[in-house]
Amino acid sequence: MSDVNKTIQKWHASFKKGTDFDSWGQLVEAIDEYQILARQLQKEVQSTNSSDFTEEQKKTLAKIATCLEMRSASLQCTQSKEEFNLEDLKKLETIIRNVLTYNKEFPFDVQPVPLRKIFAPGEEENLELEEEEDATAGAGSTEAFPPRAPGALHLFITRLSSHVIVTCCRVLEDHLTVCVCFFFCFCLFCWCRAWLHRSFPPASLAALQGTLLPRLPSEPGMTLLTIRIEKIGLKDAGQCIDPYMTISVKDVNGVDLNPVQDTPVATRKEDTYIHFSVDVEVQRHVEKLPKGAAIFFEFKHYKPKKRFTSTKCFAFMEMDEIKPGPIVIELYKKPTDFKRKKLQLLTKKPLYLHLHQTLHKDS
Repeated sequence: MSDVNKTIQKWHASFKKGTDFDSWGQLVEAIDEYQILARQLQKEVQSTNSSDFTEEQKKTLAKIATCLEMRSASLQCTQSKEEFNLEDLKKLETIIRNVLTYNKEFPFDVQPVPLRKIFAPGEEENLELEEEEDATAGAGSTEAFPPRAPGALHLFITRLSSHVIVTCCRVLEDHLTVCVCFFFCFCLFCWCRAWLHRSFPPASLAALQGTLLPRLPSEPGMTLLTIRIEKIGLKDAGQCIDPYMTISVKDVNGVDLNPVQDTPVATRKEDTYIHFSVDVEVQRHVEKLPKGAAIFFEFKHYKPKKRFTSTKCFAFMEMDEIKPGPIVIELYKKPTDFKRKKLQLLTKKPLYLHLHQTLHKDS
């Protein structure tokens, strides 16, 4: 890349930087960038030794410098006669980038001022004394020289105000960003939580721990029964969500004789078996159970599509089956028939409920 192309590239970067500051409301930085670039362009235009640009191209550069100065003056003072807005200035970006090949009419009716001094930021303050002397010498002819853009104090106030406004905007923008991010994260959390509850609702504390009751106090000559639920065999055991057992003791008419108990949720699944390995204390002495009573075991699990807990199957043990040791009982299709009138096996496969009974008798 040649030196002249590097110079043009540098000008374009400076121009883009200034317009960005301008659009962001960083007026002090924009004014500084515009004035620096205008001075560089004027310097190139006034150079007599440079052969990099033709006279027409130098005129174009001078007009761009004039536009930059006009925009700078507009930002420094809202009452400036040299009104020039940002949108107009942005139209010059293509021209400054392609100044070597640009051959169209300049988009704005401005005249290049090659002999006009363009001050770098801060230089104008150093010349205030000279201006005061000129003003004294030229008293009575003030109309010949229009008032310049704001003086040192005005410029200082303008820059300070700009910095305060920009700082406040940045603080507000940062807080707004944090609030928006927090609100978004909170909404996402709520949505995920609702989705999880709909699809895979966590078991309640009661379900996790179960509602099993302790063994009753022993009575002389009376027998208490502890039933250990070992496991249940199901063909789709691995697909059951939050499985547990509900144990109840019913009379021949299906009326509860004891408080209903739930086991904790089973967490171990192996092939076609769900393991419970929990002890259930029957809340009535065996001798006090009426004729025709039965102990029911309802297997329940959660259905995410229907969003409720459902009974999959049930089993029961009648009074003549109360014996110490292991026992395997058959599984029946739902709904649970506590009167045992219409029973239908769940499957013909050898899948059962595996129990172990322990009798406690106080002699």
